Amino acid sequence: MIKPFGGGMLLFLAFSCAHPPKKTQEPSTQITETSLIVLGAMQDGGAPHIGCKKDCCKDLFLHPDANRKVVSIGIIDPENKKNFLFEATPDISTQLKNLQRHSGFSTKETPDAIFLTHAHIGHYAGLMYLGKEAMDADKVKVYAMPRMKSFLENNGPWSQLVKLNNIDLQPINADEKITLTPNIKVTPFKVPHRDEYSETVCYLIEGKHKKVLFIPDINKWEKWERNIAEAITKVDYAFLDATFYDGEELNNRNMLEIPHPFILESMKTFKNLPANQKSKIYFIHFNHTNPVLNHQSKQYKTLIENGFKVAEVGMVLGM
Repeated sequence: MIKPFGGGMLLFLAFSCAHPPKKTQEPSTQITETSLIVLGAMQDGGAPHIGCKKDCCKDLFLHPDANRKVVSIGIIDPENKKNFLFEATPDISTQLKNLQRHSGFSTKETPDAIFLTHAHIGHYAGLMYLGKEAMDADKVKVYAMPRMKSFLENNGPWSQLVKLNNIDLQPINADEKITLTPNIKVTPFKVPHRDEYSETVCYLIEGKHKKVLFIPDINKWEKWERNIAEAITKVDYAFLDATFYDGEELNNRNMLEIPHPFILESMKTFKNLPANQKSKIYFIHFNHTNPVLNHQSKQYKTLIENGFKVAEVGMVLGM
């Protein structure tokens, strides 16, 4: 178990957002060793974002980008013939298909379990597709913290998923390790966030050889009871909240109402880490306005030049 851890361009971004890079998703390949696969890297609203008239989404309404999926990762254990989904997003249909295609040992369209971080739309709303109006799934295991579990049990339409045995809720508790297979162990840790309906957790995922820290949502690093820089030194990969590049990114929302660590703040927090530690960091959970989505942008190049990485759909990392 992980131990406690002690100018001008900005004005332009307030009225526009990043042009999406032109990319095509690579064909799926079967995974033969315990691995993590990135299934989505966007903030809850995805892209194109509802109601967006900016350049970042304008072309996406007519020409969707397969890489613009809401934040999710999959863990695949071919040795024990199991796969697991982290986050049930509005893009769950294509994400589950992607996970299944990479799992050459499985013909099932559902994962062996789903892990939820919290009750914000991009992280659990995909459960609706497991219901009778869509898949009518049979007892898909869904791991959830106490408030999250109670929320699903006592509020429709989620309670119907429980009543009809579409999902089988599995209780978890902060700091308690869960063994999924001999190769995969998962431990939730609470993080500070807007907890209107549930608590929020991140996950430490221990593979056969490597460890992953998955923190798609958090208010600010200094609000956490653990030291994020120290936490990074204890894992091999860290997928970290990068919703916004800076505080000037939106001109129509109060940023105090949607707190996240800006990428600029994170780079400052991690600036003294050695290069081999910075290279573990994969930024994820990008708002559709985030300029790093444009790989030709100054912001993306700055991030890369400082030794950090950007999570991309289809990325596979051995565990």
